[in-house]
Amino acid sequence: MGGYSMQKKRKKKSSNWQFWAIIALPVIYAIVFAYIPMGGIIIGFKDYSIRKGILGSDWVGLKYFKQFLTSTNSLLVIKNTFILGIYTLFTFPVPILLAIGINEMRSKWYKKTVQMVTYAPYFISVVVLVGMMMQMMDLRSGIINVLLGKVGIGPVNFFGNPKVFRSLYVWSGVWQTAGYSSIIYVAALSGVSSELEEAAIVDGASRFQRILHVDLPSIWPTIIIMLIFSCGNIISIGMDKIYLMQNSMNASVSEVISTFVYKVGVVNSNFGYSTAAGLFQSLVSFILLIVVNQVCKKFTETSLW
Repeated sequence: MGGYSMQKKRKKKSSNWQFWAIIALPVIYAIVFAYIPMGGIIIGFKDYSIRKGILGSDWVGLKYFKQFLTSTNSLLVIKNTFILGIYTLFTFPVPILLAIGINEMRSKWYKKTVQMVTYAPYFISVVVLVGMMMQMMDLRSGIINVLLGKVGIGPVNFFGNPKVFRSLYVWSGVWQTAGYSSIIYVAALSGVSSELEEAAIVDGASRFQRILHVDLPSIWPTIIIMLIFSCGNIISIGMDKIYLMQNSMNASVSEVISTFVYKVGVVNSNFGYSTAAGLFQSLVSFILLIVVNQVCKKFTETSLW
């Protein structure tokens, strides 16, 4: 009997090799490119010299962290990052509304068309997207300024106006990612109980009431989880798009931590200072994630852990 159970266990283990084969590459990728490089954060506490190496460089403790948190330029960078991150967070409901709208469509052809049109921008490269924006908003030949000229409004320098920059960055991002971000909500809505929908119809609930009292409560856990991730990413603004949109005229509002780290570290070769700034960004993101998760856990009983 014991021999049979051992044989059964071996069989079960050998039958799971496909699972381990599937996750092997992602795990190796994460270890090599995410966990091993974490050892490099020690550079933020050292006066790093390429000649001396990481371990041989002089230890300076919290010097660069103090410098980053007390410098006038750094405080402006942190302020810009938070403002842009919070502004982006306010657009969080857009994919939810789009998913509800798609879910309510009765015509399959129209539904698939809308999905295709809204998903497609996500696959446009950031470089191409910013190039399209520059062409469309060009002072002389841009179609937007041409149309504004037709109605008697002078040309607007969109990329050179600090007041317009944030809205330009955020809403172009919404246009590009809203359709793709709505996929998870569309999937969640497809799992809403048809019995609840039918019961609401029998009770005389309107379409809006069914959305409010049946659809939204059913996908509420998904919304909370995605909100937690979004809050954790408030300060984690990617460098690529904002760097491409940046110029000397809008630098007062477009300089964020990620572009600051690039310029200090790669351009000026101050690796210790840039590492300290990047580590500060990661720590704040981690703290925000923990805090928001605990708040959601307390008030909604839904959390990441």
